Amino acid sequence: MVFPGSIVRVTNADDIYYQFEGLVQRVADGKAAVFFEGGNWDKIVTFQLSELEAVELTAGNKR
Repeated sequence: MVFPGSIVRVTNADDIYYQFEGLVQRVADGKAAVFFEGGNWDKIVTFQLSELEAVELTAGNKR
């Protein structure tokens, strides 16, 4: 399930943002606005919910 604040990955292989991960800002009418940031750019892009998958966060190795 995708909610605002969730981290998602783009799963549509035909999209320029394929495999990018971003933060969901808004969800409405079957679409989600996803915030991407990287290097020297920030961008919000709207996707259909079917084009996104939630990213499972795991703890890193502690040594």
